[in-house]
Amino acid sequence: MALSEFETKKIEKEVGAFVEKRRPPPHVRSELDLGFRIKGQSVEIFETRSLWNNPEEKIEGPVAKATYVKRYQVWKVFWQRADLKWHRYDPNPEVETLEEFLGLVDRDEYACFFG
Repeated sequence: MALSEFETKKIEKEVGAFVEKRRPPPHVRSELDLGFRIKGQSVEIFETRSLWNNPEEKIEGPVAKATYVKRYQVWKVFWQRADLKWHRYDPNPEVETLEEFLGLVDRDEYACFFG
């Protein structure tokens, strides 16, 4: 079951504020930027950057993902490894709130999200 419209708006506000705080300066954003999307029960944070050999083409690089499990009222936290698959973030695989997830990503203690 997808998130409700109310939950979606709340997520957009919280994650939007986080992304806005972490975005690079405006003069760099055409080459490197940070964004997010909501897909089903998941929130994905990603970087967009210019392709090295074609600056007009943009590519996305995943940063972090959280999936809400309504039954247990927890957010499962994921990061993407070099195999391009999402893996559970073992130092803290579940959090109770979206704020906790964003705090984990912001601190990035193990350099899993931003490297």
